[in-house]
Amino acid sequence: MRHGTSAARGTLLEVLAVFLRLGLTSFGGPVAHLGYFRAECVERRGWLDDRAYADLVALCQFLPGPASSQVGIGLGYRRAGVPGAFAAWLGFTLPSALLLAGFAFGVQAIGDVEGAAWLRGLKIVAVAVVAHAVWGMATRLTPDAPRITVAIAAAMAALLWTGALAQVAIIAGGALLGLVWLPRPGLASSDHRGAADVPGGVSRRTGAMLLAAFAFLLLALPIARELPLVRERTGAQAVGVADAFYRTGALVFGGGHVVLPLIQAEVVRVGWVDDATFIAGYGAAQAVPGPLFTFSAFLGGSMASGAGGAGLAAVALLAVFAPSFLLLLGVLPFWESLRRRVAVRRALVGVNAAVVGLLLAALYQPVWTTAVAGPRDVALVLAAYLALAVWRVPPWLVVVAGGALTALLGILGS
Repeated sequence: MRHGTSAARGTLLEVLAVFLRLGLTSFGGPVAHLGYFRAECVERRGWLDDRAYADLVALCQFLPGPASSQVGIGLGYRRAGVPGAFAAWLGFTLPSALLLAGFAFGVQAIGDVEGAAWLRGLKIVAVAVVAHAVWGMATRLTPDAPRITVAIAAAMAALLWTGALAQVAIIAGGALLGLVWLPRPGLASSDHRGAADVPGGVSRRTGAMLLAAFAFLLLALPIARELPLVRERTGAQAVGVADAFYRTGALVFGGGHVVLPLIQAEVVRVGWVDDATFIAGYGAAQAVPGPLFTFSAFLGGSMASGAGGAGLAAVALLAVFAPSFLLLLGVLPFWESLRRRVAVRRALVGVNAAVVGLLLAALYQPVWTTAVAGPRDVALVLAAYLALAVWRVPPWLVVVAGGALTALLGILGS
């Protein structure tokens, strides 16, 4: 296990290769993605330590949009600057986006994937991945009774309060407890590399410009789609799609499944996609690795046939992720400076403990409850955890083996 951080600067191709493998093997949803990222970037490669990783997770929980994708973008940025951020997003997003866009052109042939044995195996492996991440982070971020107490309290709150802003409120509570109650942090044990030290990093001036661009697009796109000149053009639907999906990515907190009602209102209400197609695409989105926000590629591809559908798939995909880039890269230059301050470091001690609690709650709901249905599933979870935690088998190999084994057991049992 790597305890330090890698001093070497990364390359775009290195980041792309790492996240392309993650994009091909990261099943299980946003919480499981955080476990895969930690295993690959913290434990295996030492790009940053657990404290810096938890800081990044906490920041992305505060921002609207797909939190796991934002964490991936942040990891790529820390490793190789802005090119690394784009490489991480592309590698993690492209596999599922291409699969779902392909499903859009052959949705009648997809069939029902919800009960597929291999899909159950992937969900079961995700339980072990999340459990491994929770344990690894807990041993470093909650080493004493006060921080364990904060983590357990955060987990209890997350299980009892499931509103859209629950995570933000719980993290804010952890920050307050860090300021007034938890022990002072030690500054030497954490990775303090700031934005100025990141190769190709974003300056504060550029960060402010990115935040301004985020706000401008949020206001300008709804106006643009209503302009007579735009409405009379053949590309009017593309502008409307860009507005709908940009607004979705900019305003939804929690990411993942939370985004579905908002997207459904945007695309079904105006008649771009019918309910049956929407549900079929949602089922397919559960069967592919990577971020659930790539569901946007399916929806865009379902709005037209041929090249028109491919173009709308690209517009929807880029629009829904654009706010994540603008917000995260805009905020990071200020965040990296703020996190060096003593008061902020004290707050982050509480935030990190709360993040452990949130992951612990997510380990039960939805990861455990949607994957484990009986003793055989528990046995497979334990086997996957043994492979990850004791034998240090790469997560992608555990994922592939878990899906194949469960599919084989399903065939033999049928």
